[in-house]
Order: sequence, then structure tokens, then C-alpha cells
Amino acid sequence: MKLLFKQRYFSWFDSYDIYDEAGNTVFVVKGALAWGHLLRIYDVFGNEVGCVKEKIFTWLPKFEMYIGDIYIGCIAKEWSLFKPKFNIDCNGWHVVGDWCEWNYSIVNSQGYGVATVSKKIWNWTDTYEIDVRDQRDALCALMLVLAIDAEKCSRKN
Repeated sequence: MKLLFKQRYFSWFDSYDIYDEAGNTVFVVKGALAWGHLLRIYDVFGNEVGCVKEKIFTWLPKFEMYIGDIYIGCIAKEWSLFKPKFNIDCNGWHVVGDWCEWNYSIVNSQGYGVATVSKKIWNWTDTYEIDVRDQRDALCALMLVLAIDAEKCSRKN
């Protein structure tokens, strides 16, 4: 399953539309006023299905992930020199990115690919393609990409 993750133009808060290969909206992500990033994920019917919350007062950026009100794990940036590294406490997954921070692989504890993420350049806003091997992992993979994008955004400010 391929998802196209596209940031909306002219938004006060982080807002994204997530499309499938046919161009149909799968998820809508809306940023909310909070200390740190707070990203709420809605399905096509407007029901909140997930949330990514930035923990504040941490040495390195850390984001908690929720499906509904249930905590499913977190992603924290690790100190590294050249390649971005993230510690993930969710499904036994691990994320490795390239030095440009545009492409990522998400792998499970056995080393098998869960998803690949690639940034599409030459777009007006941040646009990523998420290729998820199993549709059931789409929401969790999306939350990881949102957290990584929010961390990069915080560094720019």
C-alpha cells in the first residue's frame, strides 16, 4: 500500500492530507495548539484514529503515539553525528535514515521491511511517499513519519 503524505499550504499548524495510490484521502492530520507538536489523525469520516504528541523538557526530541486513547509507543531521537537515528518503542520496529534525512526504512525486529519512506523533492510543501508492505501497519508507519518530520521542523526553527 502506498500513501502520499502531503503538507497543506498556508496552515498555522501542521496539517497534512494523506492519499492512497488512486488519490483518495485516507487520513487527515491536523496540528493543535499545545506545548510542542500535537498532531491528531482523522479517518475519512472525521473520526480521530491516532495522535502524535511531543514530550517537552527532554534532552533530545521524543514523541508519544496513541491509537485512540491507547498509548502504543514512542519515538525518540538519538544522538548521532551523520545519520539520523531514532529509538522506537513500538512494535519492535527500527528506523534508519539517510544523511539527507529524506529517505527512511522501517524494519521489524527480525530485520524485515515494514515500510520505506521517500521525500519527493521539487514540491512546494513537504511531500513523502510511504510504501507500507502490510496495510495494517499504515497508521503506525504514518505516525513515525509525522514524528520524524516534526522533529526536523523543530530543528529548523
